[in-house]
Amino acid sequence: MHTTNRPIVQISLDLTSIDEALDHARKAVRAGVDWLEAGTPLILAEGLHAVKALRREFPKHPIVADLKTMDGGYLEAEMMAKAGATHVVVMARAHPATIKTVVKAGHDYGVKVMGDDLGCEDKPAAARQMEDLGVDFIVHHVGYDERRDPEVIAAHKGRAPSPLDELRAVVKAVTIPVQAVGGLSVGEVIQLPQFGVHHLVLGAPLTVDADAFKSPAHDLEGLLREIIAKLRDSGQSSAAP
Repeated sequence: MHTTNRPIVQISLDLTSIDEALDHARKAVRAGVDWLEAGTPLILAEGLHAVKALRREFPKHPIVADLKTMDGGYLEAEMMAKAGATHVVVMARAHPATIKTVVKAGHDYGVKVMGDDLGCEDKPAAARQMEDLGVDFIVHHVGYDERRDPEVIAAHKGRAPSPLDELRAVVKAVTIPVQAVGGLSVGEVIQLPQFGVHHLVLGAPLTVDADAFKSPAHDLEGLLREIIAKLRDSGQSSAAP
């Protein structure tokens, strides 16, 4: 199990315009966020230009490109690395050959690889397989659509599935760092270090309107400062690695 007393705080910029993403990123960095993520909506809308814009404005911050790669792994990772990403995301449900090519591109271009277990029936096993294939991080993920599906909610006795449901098993299955993402509340994010998760991702609905993928009505910078202060109050540090 990965252990550390220095949580990393990452914001997922799940927006659809570069200007809005940069505005969010500036507020996040002022609040003390360590890593920036070009979320999938942003990459779909703006592509490599979004990653390049984030890299220009934040030359020293790690930038995660949430590609959710399923095929063509080497090329996708290479393109994002050249645009300035430091981390790329490949799906556990991709063919193992794809995961291996993303890992190879990561080695060739000096970027780290995150393996996302979204949609896997046995997520601890998927995490182990991805670690065996050479990924550097596990993204334990319950998806946007899955959390809203009436049949899925009914199967979970009237509540949406949560990343917390299998989190301990996933963390136990691997020796590399784990993230947990998918509709978590502020209180749940703050509890993640108790599960062995020390890389905290803040995304929708906390930092982005989860239905419109636009800026929320609340004070984003204030919210981020509040979360980071609570981490520090609990004896943790949000310093970057």
